[in-house]
Amino acid sequence: MTRADATLTATASLLTYEDGVLLRGGVPHQVLSGSLHYFRVHPAQWRDRLERLAALGLNTVDTYVAWNFHQRRADRPASFDGWCDLEAFIALAGEIGLDVIVRPGPYICAEWDNGGLPAWLTARVGMRARSSEPAFLDAVAAWFDDLIPRLAALQVANGGPVVAFQVENEYGSYGDDGDYLAWLRDALVARGATELLYTADGPTDLMLDGGSLPGVLATATFGTRAGEAFGLLRARRDGEPLLCAEFWNGWFDHWGERHHVRTVPSADATLGEILDADGSVSLYMAHGGTNFGLWAGANHDGRLQPTVTSYDSDAPIAEHGAVTPKFHAFRERFVAAGGRELPVPADPRILDPRAVPVTPGAGLLEALRTVPPAISGATPPSFEELGLPAGLVLYTATPRLPRGENTVTVSGLHDRAQFFVDGVLVGILDADGSLPVTGRGERVQLEILVENQGRINYGPLLGQGKGILGGVQIGRRLVHGWTARALPLDEWTQDEVAGLADARAGAGAGAGAAAGFSTALFTLGDGEPADAFLALPGFGKGFVWVNGLLLGRYWEIGPQVTLYVPAPALVAGVNTVTVLELEHSGERIEFRSRPELGPPEEYVEIF
Repeated sequence: MTRADATLTATASLLTYEDGVLLRGGVPHQVLSGSLHYFRVHPAQWRDRLERLAALGLNTVDTYVAWNFHQRRADRPASFDGWCDLEAFIALAGEIGLDVIVRPGPYICAEWDNGGLPAWLTARVGMRARSSEPAFLDAVAAWFDDLIPRLAALQVANGGPVVAFQVENEYGSYGDDGDYLAWLRDALVARGATELLYTADGPTDLMLDGGSLPGVLATATFGTRAGEAFGLLRARRDGEPLLCAEFWNGWFDHWGERHHVRTVPSADATLGEILDADGSVSLYMAHGGTNFGLWAGANHDGRLQPTVTSYDSDAPIAEHGAVTPKFHAFRERFVAAGGRELPVPADPRILDPRAVPVTPGAGLLEALRTVPPAISGATPPSFEELGLPAGLVLYTATPRLPRGENTVTVSGLHDRAQFFVDGVLVGILDADGSLPVTGRGERVQLEILVENQGRINYGPLLGQGKGILGGVQIGRRLVHGWTARALPLDEWTQDEVAGLADARAGAGAGAGAAAGFSTALFTLGDGEPADAFLALPGFGKGFVWVNGLLLGRYWEIGPQVTLYVPAPALVAGVNTVTVLELEHSGERIEFRSRPELGPPEEYVEIF
């Protein structure tokens, strides 16, 4: 598409620009936006959270589209029903009076598993994702054939609220394949996108060189130094309006770190800089929500850094919907900038605190051994070879273990492995490494339970595989003859989880009462279900379901202590909490009066 073609496309949109001024329907306009991801909010709460965005004084909401959320497996069509009903979410935003910006990727980062790309796709193309690799483009084309016409039908030109589309996402932080970006731009236009197109990148020449496109509005993402960022945009794109496509007013957390916050004075000062420069802005996040299920991604900075279940992000609207001091400070600025002054909604009701005893169920190995093996072969298969996007794999082999001390080594481990010999836990590895094992010159049952702790969502290791990608050795000798049980925790129904919790595999099974399933039952009266904060004192690391909804991971290393339970997940009558503990179980669960996300640490990411 030529520059002239791009200009024609822009002039047909509701949002246009002239002489550095953003226009909406020909009238000067500031986009006052906030990020809210439909896939991180229970659909029964979409309206509430969107109304809270409007009450913040915003006129726009933006959302990523997580491809893997819609199409987990290659052999199944993409879903747009239920929690995946993106069209319903967008229409609801329009009803509330919000414009909508859509960020369809196909890559989104977002601290989301695999950056939003399906695991089955990166299994095919490996590290060639996010490039003009034909196999990658063919898959994106098929996805866009389904997705983009749905979004195009909801554009302002067609009576809907969609006013803009982002092309890819911070591509300049990753690569410099200009042909790929141009292909994506043309793919959006060819499938009906007529509203404003833009790119978003960090405010450096390196990032903007790699991520921007001629004829497409260039915007910046940053946390501080708005004047410097906008100065760079002006120097590079004189005549274009200023837009901070992501203002990082908070941050996310990794397991084993502290809870990242950004103080109100710090965040409010930078927001003031943006608005005083007549810039448009989108808060990242306005409302963060939750990484339900196994959707939390991971970073890699010399080691894997899995992201926690909460995506509260110290946002103005907290994970459970409460308004915060940051909400009130930002609201004053947005109203002064022309945002609507709507009543501030009351905070959600919280379930009364209580402790509920748990009943131990099947032991860890006792339960997991009842799942039929998916593959038998000479070497341990990867998650990708098993067709498993997320969850656990239980690998089993029966090698002969020589007398005395032996060294068992695993290579290519992604991500965390528990080693059992004849049902007894002998050690845990968080990366490639070795364990000492004593043998008697006989065959043993070697079982390795590997957890995928979240696929990398940012950087050159995007698309890296999971499981045992190298091999297992006793001394210098490779172990052959493996079976593998695929354990897709986030696809199990409530009945399947209950069946495993009650499983009995016979004599010799289990790793002891410390690890395995536990169940807690509690009863709520009519009108009593409310938002809740679930803690698991005495438990170590694992997964928890409430009435069949997999809330996500917990881990005693923190920082996150409580898991958010949305009110729609609870019912009047008997409620069931099921815990799958990998290490050591507690005796009770607790519902607490407030979220406990860990000791805070001031954190400001510049770009």
